[in-house]
Amino acid sequence: MPAAPPPAQPADHRHRPGLLLVLTFGLVGVFAFLQVYSVQSILPDLQRDLNATVVEIGTAVGATVLAVALISPFMGMASDALGRKWMVVTCVFALAVPSLLITQVQTVHGLVLLRFLQGLAVPGVTVVTIAYIGEEFRGPAMVRVMTMYITGNVLGGFLGRFLLGHLTELMAWRPAFAVLGLLNLAGAVLVWRVLPPSRHFVPNTRVDETLRTLRELLRHPGLQAACALGFTVLFAQVGMFTFVNFHLAAAPYRFNAAQLANVFAVYLVGVAVTPLAGRLIPRLGARRTILLSVLASALGVLLTLLPSAAGIVAALTLASCGVFITQSATVSFIANRVTQGRSLASGLYYTAYYSGGFAGAWLGGFAYAHGGWPGTVALLVATQALGWIVAWRFMPPPLRPAAAGSEPR
Repeated sequence: MPAAPPPAQPADHRHRPGLLLVLTFGLVGVFAFLQVYSVQSILPDLQRDLNATVVEIGTAVGATVLAVALISPFMGMASDALGRKWMVVTCVFALAVPSLLITQVQTVHGLVLLRFLQGLAVPGVTVVTIAYIGEEFRGPAMVRVMTMYITGNVLGGFLGRFLLGHLTELMAWRPAFAVLGLLNLAGAVLVWRVLPPSRHFVPNTRVDETLRTLRELLRHPGLQAACALGFTVLFAQVGMFTFVNFHLAAAPYRFNAAQLANVFAVYLVGVAVTPLAGRLIPRLGARRTILLSVLASALGVLLTLLPSAAGIVAALTLASCGVFITQSATVSFIANRVTQGRSLASGLYYTAYYSGGFAGAWLGGFAYAHGGWPGTVALLVATQALGWIVAWRFMPPPLRPAAAGSEPR
């Protein structure tokens, strides 16, 4: 008699995800980030209507990022114990609730609190989705799905700013937040209906095992390198897109608020470029892709010193594309390298990643205050150089030559 097929044989979706499922993962990425940076496009309106200082209203952006950094590893632990799909669906739904409550906010402190609460739900989508993909897909299928998900992250970051900014031209900002909240509610229903249940998830409900896994992950050299790299990636991205606005608003450019908002359209290039990483990563490997994309991003940051506004926008586009590809390759690297406690590993990565974003906004402010845009560029490029060195020196090559075609390098 022929040998019985191995237990994993029925899981064909690990290798051939359907188009609807792939697109759904992209939408999961959109819903995860639709709210995170949306307020950036209407900060002047919020400042005026809530009678807030610039520092107070800026905290409404940082509060969400800080919450993501703080809760990510704990969300990973919870998911490793309790499951994947239901947590993703619940957190997509939870992202809608603060947006709907913002329609009633009357003070900047209330806005900051709701934005912080919103950030607590984000890792339940980002961290758990990466763990889900790492468990349910393999090889080129995993790269394809992961790349679509990261593309959704990029598109969501753009759409949040774009939609809220344009909605406030048609209505007040409070009902505009309600529209975003309703979009997230619809997203929760879609994810619930389309995302298949986990087939390869093995729960870990023992606290001692979780702590042991945490200790092992903290000593994992590949994860350590990925976390350090992630810190530098968002440090540069947040620092760049925060303070280039001051640069473009000053002489000789004097961009108005609408023109500054349109600068975020460079994210759309990332939506087109990031899927190409799905083809690039298997060919070059994650490590080589990261080394090239970090160089491209640093070059883009340097080119923002060009004197023309068009040149600066083109440079921002190049820098952003490098960041998007680096992020896609890094999360693929983690999904392949970490085989135990994937959700916890993703949580640790996002803690480092968003801590870098918070640090970029904070330290970038000192650099801009003392050295203007050139001083900020110097800080950002130095940070990117550090990230490149980390990837070159500490991100390990493939485990064995035979795995080169299936494991990012």
